[in-house]
Amino acid sequence: MTLTPSGKRKMILDVDTGIDDALALAYLVSFDDVEILGVIGTYGNVSTDTAVRNTAYVLERLGFRDVPVMCGSTRPSWAAAFIPDAGCAQFHGTDGLGGFGPSADCAVGRHTSVCDDSNIQTLNPAPNVSDSSGLDVRAMRGLISVGGYDVHDLHANPAADSFSLSFTVRDAGGDNDCEDRSHSPVALPDGVRFLIDAVRFYGSDVTVVATGPLTDVDAALAAAPDITSRLRLVMMGGTLTQEGNCWDATAETNIIQDPEAADRVFHSGADVTMAGLDVTHQCLLGSDATVQWRQAASQSQDGDVRTFLADIADFSIAANFAADPRLFAAGMPLHDPLAAAVAVDPSLVECFDLPMKVETETGDFHGTRGRTIGDPAGMIDPSAPRVHVALTVDHDRFVADFTWRIAQLAGD
Repeated sequence: MTLTPSGKRKMILDVDTGIDDALALAYLVSFDDVEILGVIGTYGNVSTDTAVRNTAYVLERLGFRDVPVMCGSTRPSWAAAFIPDAGCAQFHGTDGLGGFGPSADCAVGRHTSVCDDSNIQTLNPAPNVSDSSGLDVRAMRGLISVGGYDVHDLHANPAADSFSLSFTVRDAGGDNDCEDRSHSPVALPDGVRFLIDAVRFYGSDVTVVATGPLTDVDAALAAAPDITSRLRLVMMGGTLTQEGNCWDATAETNIIQDPEAADRVFHSGADVTMAGLDVTHQCLLGSDATVQWRQAASQSQDGDVRTFLADIADFSIAANFAADPRLFAAGMPLHDPLAAAVAVDPSLVECFDLPMKVETETGDFHGTRGRTIGDPAGMIDPSAPRVHVALTVDHDRFVADFTWRIAQLAGD
């Protein structure tokens, strides 16, 4: 990434702030030459409202309360509503931050805004969704996503305190605290409008780092096709050479939330770098790192942000080990922090440029919904868009730098 005349690398983050999103934010603010223009909170690990609240809380703890935090999409492009699932709660806690997030009555600086949602289908309308998924668009408004699966799917598993959302959302559209603007064909979430405006103004001098579903990026490209050739995107999601981390061991969590949106982004022609499980599972953070952070925090005043970051990381380290001690004996995978690091230093990874697709159906001649795989149609078309798929990573260099940078933070 080139430096702008101000000497800073400009970034926009699109996050579903759980634990690793929070750690990615902490990592990026440690760079003097990185300017976060704004952060978009979206659904995924948690609801959009919770993601916005968590993001504002983390930034405030880090001493960056002036960074704008905006609302993104509250649901995937294929559904009318979203409910967080138990799988994400297992790894992030029901609050997204391992139980260490802001209390319900905690006012978080100036970021206490209500999320406005839009009907993404009006922006990427019926032909795209129907052609790629086989869904009846007229029935789409009744679909409810539970962590990427229709609420009636065998694998839909709502988090313990979230299932009631399906009965409280207005017309099955949006989160309980978000205003549903689906009747307006031109409505866009504030965060999507911000993304469009920033890319139009800065072009490829701003990098969008997406660590949740790609619904917001897809909506931006649909609403403003003119930004496609100027959009530089680093995304955490997908897997090519490794198992997935969803129930079928094929799909990856961020992609399964909105496979249609991810497939459209892959085929858009934007400059897309995919940092998926192929590389993030090689970057493991262990408790030796959090011990360092706690020791550094003990030398400063109580309430040090490093203690908070150690608390949430230890929650994730324990959760990942409990889920799969074979893979995560050495610690938690640094999914979102690695994507953030690649946005700063692309030399951390080696990429293979491939025409990519996302399976949008499960069954014969379709594969498994949510799988990220090479697109055979693109293989025979040299002009087809390519995605930079990260397959190797300098994991020792990254984990050491990540650990050191968090240890040097000062906040609160």
